[in-house]
Amino acid sequence: MDVLTPRSLDEALRLKAEHPGAVSIQGGTDVMIALNFDQARPELLLNLNEVVELRGWSRENGTLRLGAGLTYADAMADVVADELPALAEASRTVGSPQIRNRGTIGGNLGTASPAGDALPPLLVERAVVEVASTRGARRVPLQEFLVGVKRNALDDDELILSVLVEPSRQSQTFMKVGPRNAMVIAVCSLAVVVDRERGELRAAFGSAAPVARLVTAAIDEAESFPEQVAGAASPIDDVRGTAAYRRHALRVLTARALERCLA
Repeated sequence: MDVLTPRSLDEALRLKAEHPGAVSIQGGTDVMIALNFDQARPELLLNLNEVVELRGWSRENGTLRLGAGLTYADAMADVVADELPALAEASRTVGSPQIRNRGTIGGNLGTASPAGDALPPLLVERAVVEVASTRGARRVPLQEFLVGVKRNALDDDELILSVLVEPSRQSQTFMKVGPRNAMVIAVCSLAVVVDRERGELRAAFGSAAPVARLVTAAIDEAESFPEQVAGAASPIDDVRGTAAYRRHALRVLTARALERCLA
């Protein structure tokens, strides 16, 4: 297995175009597990750690641009945490401090796991994913970017550049259920926004459908919203929980999240 290490975004896009089968790696919290357990054995890794254009965040006319290399620790701090509190809450639940310092938002999007902790908070804020290749850049709503279990809308020659979010600045929260309180993949997870400006409730859940899924309703439907969220799920039975338990947990989490946000 060979490793390519570009020093700029232009070089990274060129190498990805020349080697479309190369697997991108930055934090490596998902890729290294697959390698260590022999679940994947790519011929090439594209190491993006030296590409400074993918790091950090910036503000563009009221829109937050979260670089693909933004870590969970970054998302828990300063302006990002103030503007996207549900994302900050979700980031605090990810793994250990070591994982939060290495794992990235772009990695969560690239893996496209139904259990990705960053996905529900980004979905409720109607995030857009910015991707690029040597052919140019394009923007894809996150709902359309997630196309199946560990499948996304990236073309073979594309890289994730950033996530674009216009913060609603509305009351929001994130909750998740797992066998324990840390170092755990969610049995189910949930982000909720009570958007009084739009008169809208938005919830997005993980680990209860093939992709993280967004549910919306009018704000006066708060009483029935927990049932609506549970009804939108299509969970499975697995070693972490049954489908019935996941639906029940979503009802309970939605009710608790609404109580917190409406307080």
